Amino acid sequence: MITGKALTIAGSDSGGGAGIQADLKTFQELGAYGMSVITAITSQNTLGVKDIHPIPVEHVSSQLEAIEEDLRPEAIKTGMLFSVEIIEVVANHIARYGWEKVVVDPVMIAKGGADLLKKEAVQALKKHLLPLATIITPNIPEAQELTGKEIVSRTDREEAAKYLHSLGAKGVVIKGGHLEGIEEPVDLYYDGSSMHEFKGKRIETKQTHGTGCTFAAAITAQLALGRSPFEAVETAKAFIQAAISHPLNIGNGHGPTNHWAYRRNV
Repeated sequence: MITGKALTIAGSDSGGGAGIQADLKTFQELGAYGMSVITAITSQNTLGVKDIHPIPVEHVSSQLEAIEEDLRPEAIKTGMLFSVEIIEVVANHIARYGWEKVVVDPVMIAKGGADLLKKEAVQALKKHLLPLATIITPNIPEAQELTGKEIVSRTDREEAAKYLHSLGAKGVVIKGGHLEGIEEPVDLYYDGSSMHEFKGKRIETKQTHGTGCTFAAAITAQLALGRSPFEAVETAKAFIQAAISHPLNIGNGHGPTNHWAYRRNV
């Protein structure tokens, strides 16, 4: 039996709903072996981020080296990278090791509004990481930050996807959850030649902490198991829809999604 190994390079969420914790839960639920490189430690709960402590770049590097030495991943996901220096060291290791199937979740702002990526790091992400990406998964605010353009219409999203593809990302998913007043939000997936739609049902809930991390982690797990990018996005959409549709209702703020809902309800 071949075990698909999935690596998450991201920040730690002490509340367990996003970041490293959400990624590892998702990998496990979808049958991939989860590994982690921690880039930052956050003190947070459902009410917000209290504190952020970035991991020294040298230790991020040594974690990456340890993975390559003994546990080469079939797929990797990047999440909260926080700074230019961490982005550069992560991108350099990915390129040096020839790691493939790279899912980039351009984590920028927490649900409560805290900055998870320094403003000056946005250009570094575009320059160093996007050319390595198999799939990038921005929501609309993140896509606006990456493109420098307002995104309101379907045409705007398509143009944003094509622009990000032109920067080197092989596939781009522009998520539709931030669109207001739409009963069936649509995620657009551009693979360089065709634009694909993945429709979901809007659930009115505050239990959405970690949705972006979880969605990208589900894609990563599927890629690690040998699925095609299209199949990976399709399963990830179903996974996150189930996770939001069956809330845990814990915490007093933006509660986490339910990572075991897909397995129990599929």
